[in-house]
Amino acid sequence: MSDSRTPAQIEADIVRRRDLLAETLDEIGVRVHPKTIIGDAKAKVAATVDHTAGRAFVAANRLLTDVKARFVHHDGAPRLERVVPVALAVVGVVGLLALSTRKRKV
Repeated sequence: MSDSRTPAQIEADIVRRRDLLAETLDEIGVRVHPKTIIGDAKAKVAATVDHTAGRAFVAANRLLTDVKARFVHHDGAPRLERVVPVALAVVGVVGLLALSTRKRKV
């Protein structure tokens, strides 16, 4: 296979390839620099935390909506048939805890 390029074309090709190689080496140097590696790791952790926090927010919001739907009618009025028993149970538990604490002090 014979090369039909002129010496000037070969030299220009060598210069172009040298420039591309220098650019590639610079890019590799940036990628393996400790600050770049640390920055990339921080960005990944931040993205993971944001994603996890977003999922937790959605789950909490869904749970709150479900609980609200159990205790409030669509028009916003409380469902007394569900609110009263829960309120009585809470009062009972608080009362038992208060009595238990009082007995320990005596």
